[in-house]
This record gives sequence, C-alpha cells and structure tokens, in this order.
Amino acid sequence: MATRPQLHFPSPYRLPEARLERALTHETPDGAMIATYVYAPRGSSLAQTRTEGVAPVLLLHGNGEEHGIFGVVIDRICASGRAAIALDSRAQGKSTRGTAPLSYELMRDDALGALRELGVERAHVIGFSDGAIEGLLMARDQPEAVASLLSIGANVTPEGVSGDFEVERISGELESWADWWEKGEGSALPVERELLTPTPSEARRTAELLRLIANEPHIEAESLQGICCPTCVMAGENDDIDRAQTDLIHAMVSGSRLVIVPGCGHVLPKECPDLVADEALALIGRAND
Repeated sequence: MATRPQLHFPSPYRLPEARLERALTHETPDGAMIATYVYAPRGSSLAQTRTEGVAPVLLLHGNGEEHGIFGVVIDRICASGRAAIALDSRAQGKSTRGTAPLSYELMRDDALGALRELGVERAHVIGFSDGAIEGLLMARDQPEAVASLLSIGANVTPEGVSGDFEVERISGELESWADWWEKGEGSALPVERELLTPTPSEARRTAELLRLIANEPHIEAESLQGICCPTCVMAGENDDIDRAQTDLIHAMVSGSRLVIVPGCGHVLPKECPDLVADEALALIGRAND
C-alpha cells in the first residue's frame, strides 16, 4: 500500500470576527468559481465607504490556505473604517479549480475579476506568499487598480524558496497515494474514496498547488521597477524565502519600505498578525485613496 501522506496541518488561527456583509462567487472564463468575502465596518458597508472615498482592502492568502488566515488583519481593517475584500484563491478554501493551467498570472486575473464583480476599481492590496506574488503582478500590470501594496514573503523565482521545503518529494507522495487508490491495488478494495484522508482528489489538488511553488514564478526583477504605488516589502528573519529575493524586490520597487521581523518565520499573518495590521494601516495611511 502506498504510504499515506500527511496533508498540511496548520497551527490554528483566529478567523475574522468583523461583520460579513457579503459572500459570493463569480465564475471565471475557464469555469472556476472564486469565493469572495466582503467584511464591512460596524454600521457601514462596502458601498458606503466607497461613496465616502475610502478604498477597500483586498487580501490574498498563501498556498494551500483560505482567506481566514487574515482574521486579525481583517478585523483591524474594518475597525479602521475600511471594508475588507478577501478571496479564497482557486482550488483552495471554497473556490473551485477550473480548467486553465495554474499560474500566478491566472490567480492575479481571478483577483482582478473579483474586484470587477464588486464594482471596485481600486483597492489597497495585502498579499501573503502566493498572494504576495499575485499582488506584485497586479501592481506591476494593473497599476490603476492598486492603491498600495503590502507584500509579505514573496519570491520572484522558484529558487527563492528554501530547499528545506521538499516540494517535489511531498507532491510525489501525494500523487502516488492518489494513483494507488484510483489505478493501483487500492482501486479493487471496497473503500469509498471520499472517506479517505486525504481523498485522492484532495491529494492531487495539493500536489498541483505544491508544483506551482516548485515551478513558478518567473518574474523579471527589473519589471518591478514599474510599480509606482506605496509599497511595503515584509518578511520574517527566519523566512522560507531567500533573503536575497526579499532584498531584490525592495530594491526594484522605488521608495518601498523593507520590514524584516525578528524571530519570525514565513507565516507572518499567523505569527504576528497585529504587526502585519500595523504595517498595513500605516502604509494605507501614506497612500492616496
């Protein structure tokens, strides 16, 4: 029997407690359904804050996660009087996969599509890990849509991820598990596949997401010189992302602020959510809505 791989078991985090104004999906051209959540300040709404000239904040999470990882940050944003728009990236959380090949450019387009669906032309962007890569691509390619960017734990090439994160081995184990149940000896057993942990489909989906980390992104560092919005580049002192890549992003984005958090690793929205919120709100305060 194939060795049962362990899926990602994250440490817990506090989910948003702010008022959920809307939860909706929009369909992408390739058939993915992207789950989008709108959290509003007490006594207000996304529409009202926009009428008052207060741009919302878009939050984009990391690989294999869902938008709730930003719980504390979402609550702080809403307490400041802004609406928060949080996505479950495709094939993650409540969003479905679709048929197009996975890429960060594809998920950038998903995020822009979610803003269009809500009638939002411009937002402050907070991106973590995969979401930070998407945020960099948004700010570079659709500058009119991004009022400011907080990039947390981004890399510009696959080599920027620490070799300690054994992406190829883990994704291979997941694929082998799925194959054993769907095509190998396990397929003859009287077992309902949906009762397995992980299910074959969950294993394949996770393997595909991990391969995205192994194979992408491929961002020409010099292209980030086109980012003109107020930007903060953030990472942990012990981040899984090569410090040289963090420094490179900071160097390429003119006028950006660099924040390296002592004693922390990669997952800053969980490790130090209030510090992330402090940096986000300070950056938004420096930006022009």
